[in-house]
Amino acid sequence: MPSGEDNLIARYFKPLATDPGARGLVDDAAVLAASAADLVLTTDAIVEGVHYLPDDPPAAIARKALRVNLSDLAAKGAEPAGFLLTLALRQADERFLALFAAALGEDAATFRCPLLGGDTVSTPGPMMISVTAFGRVPPGRMVLRDALRPGDAIVVTGTIGDAALGLDLLQGRATAAGDAGRAFLIDRYRVPQPRSALAPAVRDHAGAAMDVSDGLAGDLAKMCAASGVTATLDATAVPLSDAARAIIGTDESKLARLLSGGDDYELLCGIAQSKLDQFLAAAQRDGVRVSVIGVAEAGTAPPRWLGANAREIPLKTLSFSHF
Repeated sequence: MPSGEDNLIARYFKPLATDPGARGLVDDAAVLAASAADLVLTTDAIVEGVHYLPDDPPAAIARKALRVNLSDLAAKGAEPAGFLLTLALRQADERFLALFAAALGEDAATFRCPLLGGDTVSTPGPMMISVTAFGRVPPGRMVLRDALRPGDAIVVTGTIGDAALGLDLLQGRATAAGDAGRAFLIDRYRVPQPRSALAPAVRDHAGAAMDVSDGLAGDLAKMCAASGVTATLDATAVPLSDAARAIIGTDESKLARLLSGGDDYELLCGIAQSKLDQFLAAAQRDGVRVSVIGVAEAGTAPPRWLGANAREIPLKTLSFSHF
């Protein structure tokens, strides 16, 4: 007789396992068809109370769990191939699972990243969702974090700081200018927008790339340290949404908060000047906003952020840290 776990998997997640290699989730493993491409692997977990709030909608939780991994694949120039899912649940809440699975299935189809398998366990603690995603790139073409070179333009996609402000709004630490602005910022926190459409352009034109998950300033510092370079950034060129700008105005201390806030899931790239125009044109064709915010330089000092009148903005915190 099937167990409760078997019934849960069959009811909610077997319909998502559309790739033949998943074998309808009846086996203990899946198989990805071999090809001439390299496989790119990434994994991220989201934990209740850390990466999402207990009363966040089930659909938003599902989308975030998958999309934070898709963002990593895009930063590597990889196109999605599939994912594994691990759920640690306090209880088998039918309503939650129905909404969660429906949204996860929609995103799996939209981003062409089918469910391949996984595990479901019970936990006495906070709920946790872990996704391991697989992508493909042509052989030897994965874009690296540690390949930033002096003279490279530093660019970032989308807008920065929306998610941090969305969390502040949900936790009562900020006030939005209007209902529309509030809804926009909260949605940016709950539902990342992975730049999967830009993966081929990243692969073709970027020398170095990573996704911005823990904070733009901190993630840029990681890229520079890994590459053995430094950088000078124009903080006034960092792209902000209208909703974010309505909250921070011209206050550089509030801007510093956005530079170090997490959950942006935008792409941070270093691009040789000779390839910059091609990258910008590709991003425009793909409908992805891209902003040039600085340049990489020789040296090992921490990156400098310059504000109005080229004055350096001191950053007390560079990024979110779990520990």
